[in-house]
Amino acid sequence: MRKENLIAGGFFAFGLAVLGGWALSQSATPAMAQAVDGPGPNLVVEIAGEANGKVVIDLLPDLAPKHVAQITALAEAGKYDGVVFHRVIDGFMAQTGDVQFGKAGGDTSRAGMGGSDLPNIPAEFSNESFERGVLGMARSQSPDSANSQFFIMFAPGPFLDNQYTVVGRVIDGMDVVDKIKRGAGANGEVSGPDQMVSVTVEK
Repeated sequence: MRKENLIAGGFFAFGLAVLGGWALSQSATPAMAQAVDGPGPNLVVEIAGEANGKVVIDLLPDLAPKHVAQITALAEAGKYDGVVFHRVIDGFMAQTGDVQFGKAGGDTSRAGMGGSDLPNIPAEFSNESFERGVLGMARSQSPDSANSQFFIMFAPGPFLDNQYTVVGRVIDGMDVVDKIKRGAGANGEVSGPDQMVSVTVEK
């Protein structure tokens, strides 16, 4: 499968071939090496729903300084609080971060189509691979269209390498991530989704 087919219209729209062929065929959860807390700030996410608990993500400003700065600014402003996991694909990833259309308690039918009032960020691709627990930035077809949405990998996704920006890795709470409510159907859209009750930054 050509990597170009993974970059379709809409934020992080992968194409049905990937969903039916690779991602959904991964039934077992692969082992994950214990990630080490680095010098970067930590994103602390309290999740509620089918998954309940705290997830700590070590952000990587050495790899993606502009993306980390944007996520940090949005978190410190409380913009991520109450945002749902609108697309969750078993064996693949959980996507969230639409601060415009993804707030719990409101109409989330357009979740995944929005961003924030901050400008889009130029791509900061690196040699860091999309392993289990890696946090990546969602985007539309343009490499320079990432804004606020991000996703956490349930399993390795090497076909995303050098196509999406790696911004962090889970260092605690991957067991909570594994319990996030899955979506139904090939697109992974979630009915009654889990949400990030609060997202804070520890420096």
